[in-house]
Amino acid sequence: MASALVYVFVVLAVAAVVYLLASLVFGRGEQLAPLPPGATPTRLPARGIEGDDVRDLRFQQVVRGYKAAEVDWTLDRLAGELDELRGQVAVLERQLDAAGEELHRSRSAAEPDPESGTPEDGERGQDDPA
Repeated sequence: MASALVYVFVVLAVAAVVYLLASLVFGRGEQLAPLPPGATPTRLPARGIEGDDVRDLRFQQVVRGYKAAEVDWTLDRLAGELDELRGQVAVLERQLDAAGEELHRSRSAAEPDPESGTPEDGERGQDDPA
């Protein structure tokens, strides 16, 4: 009976050593190194967030967290929407600039030129009283 108990302890000790060695060699299976406690990889610029900023976000994993695949899918979708909206804003800004230039040209064409639009003092017509 005592030999069976010793056998169980030896098997458990060998299993523990194999587990620890495998953990040290292979790590936790993550692609990125784990973050130090209290640090967060979540960084965004103060202004002008772009789709690549959202795509590059990484969140610290905890025991009670979200599925990484769902978070990545959501961030990819938000990044795509953000890129699309920024593209639309750029197109609208170009159209606004073009319309402003056209308005400026039409106003300057409609206003009489002060140098050639009025008769000089010596160039009065025959019907004008002096």
